[in-house]
Amino acid sequence: MLLALLTAASAAGQGGVAGGIGGTTPTPGSDGHISGTLNPNVSSAGGAGRPIDIARPVFISGKVVMQDGSPVPMNVTIQRVCSGISRTVAYTDASGRFNFQWGDRNMVLSDASDAGFNTNRQANSAGFGGSQSAGGSNALAADPFGNRMMNCDLRANVAGYLSDSVSLFNRRATDAPDIGLIVLRRISGVEGTSISATSMLAPKDAKKAYAHGLESMLKNKPDEARKDFEKAVAIYPKYADAWTSLGKTRLQQQAPDEAKAALAKAIECDPKLVVPYVELGLLAAQKAQWAESASYLDRAVRLDPVDYPQAWYADAVANYNLKNYEAAEKSARESVKLDPKRANPRSEYLLGLVLAEKRDYAAAATEISNYIQLAPNAPDVAQAKQQLAEIQKLVGGPAAATAAPAPAAAQLSNEKP
Repeated sequence: MLLALLTAASAAGQGGVAGGIGGTTPTPGSDGHISGTLNPNVSSAGGAGRPIDIARPVFISGKVVMQDGSPVPMNVTIQRVCSGISRTVAYTDASGRFNFQWGDRNMVLSDASDAGFNTNRQANSAGFGGSQSAGGSNALAADPFGNRMMNCDLRANVAGYLSDSVSLFNRRATDAPDIGLIVLRRISGVEGTSISATSMLAPKDAKKAYAHGLESMLKNKPDEARKDFEKAVAIYPKYADAWTSLGKTRLQQQAPDEAKAALAKAIECDPKLVVPYVELGLLAAQKAQWAESASYLDRAVRLDPVDYPQAWYADAVANYNLKNYEAAEKSARESVKLDPKRANPRSEYLLGLVLAEKRDYAAAATEISNYIQLAPNAPDVAQAKQQLAEIQKLVGGPAAATAAPAPAAAQLSNEKP
């Protein structure tokens, strides 16, 4: 029956990757709705590149500038993007400059703007931002941050701005470290920001503590980072960016209630800062608090509709579970549109399930078929194939579609292979 097939298969849950929603085994309720948590499954195409000389450290530096010549905010995020998977590797200083050592395994931070975000989740699961490819290979498994630059670019990340992308193809350890300028260009129609204006007003000691905390996060020293961020907000209580980073650090340390308080404080200090809404939306989703999750995520994507495809996806999941299918369809379509490399093919899967709920079975079959082609080795591909087969039976004619019951709400789960 279609009803049974559209509910998620029972599976042992596993912690989602940064950007996913931590998984537990979903449990069907008496109304057919499945409660539990979500975990988007993602894949990205990997490519075997020419290994660089890994015997020598590779240092990279550069400078971020604004196209209009305006000052660059301090602590702009620098990301490396390899085969569609992004990770934060550095922050700019007060003059817009940055530097880091490529391949330093400690210098990796999951950010809400990364392909995987939310540092409290395991980076080796099959969730959003994982490195398993659509074909099942683990393209970056050997050395995910160092020995393959063929498919890697470097970019700055500031919500509301487009960044130049600097290719690292054929880069060697003997090359000069400076990659030149990365230019940021303002996007029209984006109200939100990823760097708060309150940072400009922070006293010197608060800025110093905050910058040291970011370095500690990059070096995977959350205890030190937490102390630094707590010091920064103690000196300057309106420091929205420091409150946000403190919240993320508390998430990493498995302190969700304290994290929620810090993130809420960040929003109080700067209502246009996008990341706290995203993080709070994901926190609520972990507890299947779908109305709260949708409230935060709806706000996030209104503030910034272009920089966070992950937020659109999570918003679609929340609205789907609330049976707000129009909102879920809109968010799922935006997630697909903003993800041209299909880093998260589960957007197509979710869109297919939403369309099935709306009895648009032909379109639903197309989207689920796309997911199966994009992620043939996904843990739930057998379930997707069963759902596709049942939906295709309903495409035959209007009579069959009219007679068929609407499919029950499904819980997207992440199964272990």
